[in-house]
Amino acid sequence: MVYYIADTHFGHEKIRVNCERPFETVDEMDHAMVENWNSRVKAKDTVYIVGDMFFRNERPAGEILSVLKGHKVLVLGNHDHTWLTDELAEKYFDKISHMEMIHDGDNRITLCHYPMMTWYKEHKGAYLVYGHIHNSTDYDFWPLLLEKENMFNAGVEINGYTPVTLEELIANNRAYLSRFLTPET
Repeated sequence: MVYYIADTHFGHEKIRVNCERPFETVDEMDHAMVENWNSRVKAKDTVYIVGDMFFRNERPAGEILSVLKGHKVLVLGNHDHTWLTDELAEKYFDKISHMEMIHDGDNRITLCHYPMMTWYKEHKGAYLVYGHIHNSTDYDFWPLLLEKENMFNAGVEINGYTPVTLEELIANNRAYLSRFLTPET
């Protein structure tokens, strides 16, 4: 099975508050996300982490990485340089890159931490899976995101703080975005 997740920000108190995450403490948030991850992901599954896995964490990243199940592929985000060491990279990740192009079943997917306005084979139905913006609509480009039918936010705020399959990712994004779309008459 293949799963997607972005912007976990394990250990980051400020993101818990700023994104109005439903947890009383950062420890509760981290524990819930680890439990959610391990309740779904099996040892042979692959999880694509689309950036910003940790930020301003007080505990070593290895404490969480060592208990997360599955094969982990990290697509680097803007905060990953602050915690990622060569030792962690070698020990816990199958691959680390700035961008990935993969297939999930018959679906061609580009993975990039940042939302992009175009990507490889977009015109032929390929998907873009991104992170970075969490659940914020305060970006100048937000109206453009609403027009793109094949790009999906893997951020935890959109996806129940758990890794999700492609089908779940699509459904979660469509449900989230429907709140901002006006019905056509």
